[in-house]
Amino acid sequence: MKSAQNGFTMVEMLVALLIGLFLMGGLLTLVQDNKRTFMAQGDLSQLQDNERLAMTMMTDVIQATGYFPNPTINTAASVMPPVGAMAQGQGMIGTFNAAAPGDTITARYATAGGDGILNCTGTSNPGPGTAVYVNSFSVVVNAAGVSQLVCTMNGTQYPLVNGVTQMAVMYGVNTLGSGNNVDTYMNAAQVTAAGAWNNVMSVQITLTFTNPLYVAAGQGQQPTLSFQRNVAVMSSTGI
Repeated sequence: MKSAQNGFTMVEMLVALLIGLFLMGGLLTLVQDNKRTFMAQGDLSQLQDNERLAMTMMTDVIQATGYFPNPTINTAASVMPPVGAMAQGQGMIGTFNAAAPGDTITARYATAGGDGILNCTGTSNPGPGTAVYVNSFSVVVNAAGVSQLVCTMNGTQYPLVNGVTQMAVMYGVNTLGSGNNVDTYMNAAQVTAAGAWNNVMSVQITLTFTNPLYVAAGQGQQPTLSFQRNVAVMSSTGI
């Protein structure tokens, strides 16, 4: 008598296949979730790097506004002549625009060769002699349609970071004309109207970046994120 042969029935095979497909779907979902998380973390890290770079560069330049070397023989008026809308010896000026791309700010100072004071390209005066740097920060849309923060130094434009859609600048002003305390904040138009550019003690910068995690309305994310920093003007505050 032949022994009976045992095997899987068609129903058992289908059940096993269904379980395998279910496990495979769960694995693929896990992989996709991890991929999205990894990409989101990378986008946020890039945003933080851009914010840090932009604010650090602007802080270094704005802090040096009005600086000039060797005050025993130089004055602000002697090393910084009138140019454009800036009067002789004036170190700062700006424009106001409530709508995007927002405000602009220009910081001017003179440096001696080898003193290590940075301009907005991240370099310093190699010398010999004294050099005057005029650094203007603004937000523009480049030829590729990318909104970015740029610095125009002595007439040449340098891109700094992408993803900046607007810049707002407020100026801490000492309206009393004595001491170095801030008693009011004004926008650029108000400072110009008050003739108070030489009384600016500090600058409040707000940069608005595109949110890399924003997809569509209702997803729990805002389309933009803003970062703010206050910067002391060292030549005015006495730092």
